[in-house]
Amino acid sequence: MSLDPQTKVYLDQMKALNMLPLSAIPLEVLRQILALQSASEPVGEPVAKVENRTIPGPAGEMPIRIYTPQGNGPFPILVYLHGGGWSICSLDTHDAPCRSLANGANCVVVSVEYRLAPAHKFPAGLQDCYAATLWVAEHAAELNGDVSRLALGGDSAGGNLTAVITQMVRDQGGPRLTFQLLIYPATDLTAQTLSKTENATGYFLTRDDMDWFEEHYLQKQEEKLNPMVSPLLARDLSHLPPALIVTAEYDPLRDEGEQYGQRLQEAGVPVILRRYDGLTHGFLNTTSVIDKARDALAQSAQTLREAFATN
Repeated sequence: MSLDPQTKVYLDQMKALNMLPLSAIPLEVLRQILALQSASEPVGEPVAKVENRTIPGPAGEMPIRIYTPQGNGPFPILVYLHGGGWSICSLDTHDAPCRSLANGANCVVVSVEYRLAPAHKFPAGLQDCYAATLWVAEHAAELNGDVSRLALGGDSAGGNLTAVITQMVRDQGGPRLTFQLLIYPATDLTAQTLSKTENATGYFLTRDDMDWFEEHYLQKQEEKLNPMVSPLLARDLSHLPPALIVTAEYDPLRDEGEQYGQRLQEAGVPVILRRYDGLTHGFLNTTSVIDKARDALAQSAQTLREAFATN
């Protein structure tokens, strides 16, 4: 299928501005650009309450942001892990989609500010997100949440962390997770897939960008073979929570996300695989200008809402 027309306009506008590839921008400058963009954008959907606080983490206090929808509760809970190649993005860059998920799924969303590479390489960010998941489970009641309906979700690198942590929770006897939401996740850093070749350039996230992010995240290349980095390489994917896996047609990560879904299905895990034709990686952060991206987020929230209703 051809590019979504609004996505094409968006990409053409970026090209007209002579936007450099992500990997060509110094990391601190890129973070500053993203912070300025977030500050300049209108506030997303209103929710009943937004609270910034810190919780104990493996390396000290860790920021989180809690979104509570309208209603009395107790609500289901989604722990959300933002994307950004393990080295960029923040609570602010993903504020709008978290608001939409809180409203659309009628759940409390707890967004986690984990430590970023390269100052904090693997497994620092992963350890933070795992600790945050345990903390939310232990403190669900004070969040007006229902621990029996606890889900984990994230996009891109956050989808990678989500997939890994669901395995960690299973293996380490952590809290019961009722669902996992994986939005264009990175699942295999060793993969040489068709989508990585077909979509290597021209669609926002490039193959060079991916290599750049991986260099920031990993201490050594051999870590790509570690299932805690590449969850698709795990031997056993059984007894994991049901999943919605969202991919985009023009995304280098498309195939490995779908392969992860297929592996989960083969292991007996209920999975919804949903590919959005015409969209690119990162569409979650374009919902204000791309209708199909907004629809994709709304459909994901509705699927999460339905999953909570069955638990």
